[in-house]
Amino acid sequence: MAVTFFASCLGALPIFFAKNISIKVRDILIGISAGVMLGAVCFSLLNPAISLAENKYHNKLLTAGLVSIFVIIGSVGLSFLNKIIPHEHFLKGKEGIESKSLKRIWLFILAITIHNFPEGLAVGVGLGSGEINIALPIIIGIALQDIPEGLVVALSLKAYGFSNKYAINATLIAGIAESIGALLGCIATGFSHSLLPGGLALAGGAMLYVICGEMIPELHRSGNEAKATAGFIFGFVLMMFLDVGLS
Repeated sequence: MAVTFFASCLGALPIFFAKNISIKVRDILIGISAGVMLGAVCFSLLNPAISLAENKYHNKLLTAGLVSIFVIIGSVGLSFLNKIIPHEHFLKGKEGIESKSLKRIWLFILAITIHNFPEGLAVGVGLGSGEINIALPIIIGIALQDIPEGLVVALSLKAYGFSNKYAINATLIAGIAESIGALLGCIATGFSHSLLPGGLALAGGAMLYVICGEMIPELHRSGNEAKATAGFIFGFVLMMFLDVGLS
């Protein structure tokens, strides 16, 4: 949990030295983060979820159904939170229930929190498994994508006129949200290992929603699709390499 928290903070540190990054570089960084996340979903979450469920139930059809249901629950659950919690994206603008009482900085922070919580959940479920071959690739993958993500968040807030203090604090809060997700995931799966396949699939579904519903649309708004896609593929291949190499 501490590793991913400090990775987010590390990503935000360059705001003290760089005034801004170009939209093209930002899109590439988001693409890399999205690719790493998708790789983590495929190889570090769904693959072990399928293997664990198959070993437990010895029935391929039941395994496929169980994992599919939890992926859907994770995606729908995060979609529901996305609709009811007021928040604001850097490019898409405001979403969720209208709230005039919330300052804009908190709308951004809520958006980042919704984004980061399932990543923390994935880390926690991996740690709760007690198996290093499951936990380590997830932790490394999420930490890797937290670094460029933390940089994009901090610099984007700065570009919107917020001070370094606000940008750093927002990144810290996002890291805390991820840690809370990790703690909940770890407690749930640590309490009962029978929850592990469903927990991995649930976290995978929530992350899939973030990738498809939040990150990929952002990559297609500024005309940098080709470079962002290259970053996405690089991130995916990097995560695949790490997962296979470390498992």
